[in-house]
Parts: sequence; C-alpha cells; structure tokens
Amino acid sequence: MNEKKIFKVFKALGEPSRLKIIKLLSQQSMCVCELSEVLDMSQPRVSQHLRTLKEVDLVYEERQGFWTYYKLDLDEMHKVLKEFHDFLGADLNEIEGYEEIHHRLVNLPPKEEIKNKTK
Repeated sequence: MNEKKIFKVFKALGEPSRLKIIKLLSQQSMCVCELSEVLDMSQPRVSQHLRTLKEVDLVYEERQGFWTYYKLDLDEMHKVLKEFHDFLGADLNEIEGYEEIHHRLVNLPPKEEIKNKTK
C-alpha cells in the first residue's frame, strides 16, 4: 500500500458517520434502510457514506434477493492496519517521497538552537 492509499482510507474513516457505519458493520451485515434507521440518517446520505467506504475497499455489498447488504471487509481492514503499522516502522530514507524530509531531519540543529531561534 502506498501513502496515498493510507491517506484515502484514513480520510474516509475521519468522518464520524462513516466510522459509525464501520462499527455497525463490524457487528453484522446491514442494508441501507437498517443503517438509516439506526443512525437516524436519510437513506441517500447513508448510501453516499457507503460509496466512500467502498471506494477504499473497506466495505463490500452482497445481494440477497431484492436486498443489498453491506459488510465490513475485515481482511482489507487488517491489511490497512498492518501496512500502516509497517509505514510507521519504516525508516524515513526507505519511503519514497520522504528523502528530503529525512535529509532535513538528520541535519536538524540541536533543540537548544531551535528554541533560541523561536524566542
């Protein structure tokens, strides 16, 4: 997973209603009408949030007769969390796009000099 994917997933999860949907779907699969009822939110609004969660692969849909049920993709959720953990554990100089940040970090003056500059 690249940094852009991590950003998109966390951005999707940063909206409180979507986080509530994720929590509900971690309990059971649900249709839009059930989510709408539980969240006291319009069905179009719930559908909009589900579309965002589907775009980052955290939720998928499953048809059962006339109904479409939404489910949390636990494998994808675990994958995202593992890759985020790996991202945090990686050296800055090993992450594409972080070379300049790594260079500035290793050449950072001592804290005392920085504190004196801000006074």
